[in-house]
Amino acid sequence: MGGELSVARIGYGAMKLTGWPRGDRPGREAALAILRRAVELGVNHIDTSHYYARDGVAANELIREALHPYPDDLVIVTKVGALVEGSDLALPAAQKTGLTPGNLRRGVEANLRTLGVDRLDVVNLRMGDLDRTGTPLAEPLETLLALRDEGLIRHLGVSNVTAAEFEEARRIAPIACVQNLYNLARRDDDPLVDACAKAGIAYVPFFPVGGFQPVTAAHLEAVAARHRATVPQVALAWLLARSPNILPIPGTGSLAHLEENVAAGTLRLSAEDLAELG
Repeated sequence: MGGELSVARIGYGAMKLTGWPRGDRPGREAALAILRRAVELGVNHIDTSHYYARDGVAANELIREALHPYPDDLVIVTKVGALVEGSDLALPAAQKTGLTPGNLRRGVEANLRTLGVDRLDVVNLRMGDLDRTGTPLAEPLETLLALRDEGLIRHLGVSNVTAAEFEEARRIAPIACVQNLYNLARRDDDPLVDACAKAGIAYVPFFPVGGFQPVTAAHLEAVAARHRATVPQVALAWLLARSPNILPIPGTGSLAHLEENVAAGTLRLSAEDLAELG
């Protein structure tokens, strides 16, 4: 990632540890145990944000408590965007002010403070939380580029972007990764996956097994049965086979599911499997 950060193919998304923006979450001790176990299993790419927080439970603070001082090879990827706080998700568009220079700095500084680091490995500029036609990418990305030049950020990425925004971003700054919605059932980003691969840029699919709408289909279940695997494991294995630049970040609040997700990295789908999955 970014030409210098070596990460395992399967990472971990910390959002579900907080139950943000909705849904259940594990207890505090369980959340800490999941993070520690992930690192024990070889996960060294954790995705988070300062606004992944609900009812006093914040992803960054859990990560810091569980893992600080951080292993030398651990890459923590954060994000900033239109949301300043987790509760901003429900605000009208006019009140989501995170893309201003001042609030982008505030978001970066919040990530630095809550993670307990002097520099962030990767910061994704998340677009798409406002009306796409009225949300320019250039100015906020230039703000993050200036913060990188100050030494607060190591690499920049973009999230929830269109193919046109990706190309625009590359004209403004070096882009280490793209983080978009993509999985076996949602393949609109196929051209962007290939464009990133051609450019040597990591593509990080969020909701790699479907998120709030888990991926499922009869043919997927048939492939899973052949391998004595779970459906989510096959969905992850398909992503790994799809392109070598894909780095899934499945999130979970379950130790058992964490183990399953990491084990999917060893599942090799045959040509017959891939043809059946389409």
